[in-house]
Amino acid sequence: MTLRPVIAAPFLVLLLALPLTACSTEDEMRAVDPAAAGEPLTGTPSPDAPTPVPEGRVRTNGLVTVLDPGTGPQMCLGAVAESYPPQCGGPAIEGFEWGEVGFEEAAGVKWGSYALTGTFDGTTFTATDAIPAALYDTMAEPQEEPLGAACETPATTDTAKATPEDMDATLAAASALPGYATAWLTGNTINVAVTEDAAGAESTLRATWGGPLCVTTVERTDADLNAINQELQAALPTLLTSGSFAPDTLDAQVVFDDGSIQEWVDATYGEGLVRVSSALTPTD
Repeated sequence: MTLRPVIAAPFLVLLLALPLTACSTEDEMRAVDPAAAGEPLTGTPSPDAPTPVPEGRVRTNGLVTVLDPGTGPQMCLGAVAESYPPQCGGPAIEGFEWGEVGFEEAAGVKWGSYALTGTFDGTTFTATDAIPAALYDTMAEPQEEPLGAACETPATTDTAKATPEDMDATLAAASALPGYATAWLTGNTINVAVTEDAAGAESTLRATWGGPLCVTTVERTDADLNAINQELQAALPTLLTSGSFAPDTLDAQVVFDDGSIQEWVDATYGEGLVRVSSALTPTD
């Protein structure tokens, strides 16, 4: 599956996600340094897209990077460039204290990972609580369910033709299939989704892969989702990241959604196509 760069809000940095390869981890697929993108991000946010602001206290959805380049602490809700010191941007934070643990400092920049609670007025986050990563229980966070196999009993035809090199060749062949939508791995099972001729696709892939294989049909191709994703990136003013991590689905994270952004994307792109999540969530 191919993931595309996002349009970021003014205080956010850009993200480019990697296409799926046989040797990529899920984290590698989700985020890399945007400098390699090579594609200019343009577009005008839709005047109809809502930009809700939370009324009460909110907390970050897990740990976020807090960075002070010398002008005051900022909360980085988008991607963080993997430089030293790191680079990122976000809304200014008031009421934040670094404390004695949880941060690094280099070249006049101070940064660390924190779980924050406070209020957000659309521009500034006022912190009432800050837990450094060293004291934060990541096990308490909800864990995302991995994408399962596309069939109940993946068939194996030739165990000798199931090497890592065979897997790489098969994933490359999958991306060239007519109606290609996406591909993913569950253990050593290759899962491929196409919009047409699943039997023909399986026959083609068996030329290079004898291990467990599942081929299924879906509604939208990879190109279809990419086109919709580009529209989405330009439309949502508070979009942080977006991409396709499952067949026939786009995932979009925004700064905050009270339900109105989800309603808007459902009305604009069709119910169930875009799943909206928030970087900031109400505490109650």
